[in-house]
Amino acid sequence: MMTTKETGSESGRDTRMCGDPKTWFPMRVTYQREMKVKAELDRLGIENFVPMRYKVVESQNDGDMELRRVLVPAISNLIFVRSTQERLSELKRRNEVLEPLRYMMDYTASQEHAIMTVADGEMENFMRVASRTDDSVIFLDNETVVGKEGKCVEIMGGAFEGVTGVIRRVKRCKRVVVEIDGVASVAIAWVPAGMLKEIG
Repeated sequence: MMTTKETGSESGRDTRMCGDPKTWFPMRVTYQREMKVKAELDRLGIENFVPMRYKVVESQNDGDMELRRVLVPAISNLIFVRSTQERLSELKRRNEVLEPLRYMMDYTASQEHAIMTVADGEMENFMRVASRTDDSVIFLDNETVVGKEGKCVEIMGGAFEGVTGVIRRVKRCKRVVVEIDGVASVAIAWVPAGMLKEIG
């Protein structure tokens, strides 16, 4: 799981009610510098998350071509950062490695030029699924998840117990999809119907 915690923070708990002003910011990183930016955030002790997946690539070994699996960012140019807007903006100005970070705008908000944020609980739910690097999850693009909104469900057992999502048809199969609206979507490859409880 490619996530790092800022000193004093605890993942999975909304601490803003306890006076913690930090929140999650989904951010774009130009020119696929996600891992370089992540390494610098790790060095500074700032909590962050980059969804990862394995990809099969060709490489040359003693003149022969061979296939190998490498871990790469699952969603190009995206990193989630948990901090305050003030600190992030200051770091973007002062730190050359973090300058490529770009806020994502929330065009559904009532106020103009609103920066997109993700609540701690929603982010924890997403990370429970998106931190998996095996074949149990499928990262989706916008075209893949086009369709009617399905039932909201909670998974009642197994490795994803407690995760909430939406039933959507993905590659002709109904799957539980966990979404951060306008940012990222990940589907669970298979959940027995008996483990699903309709909610909402």
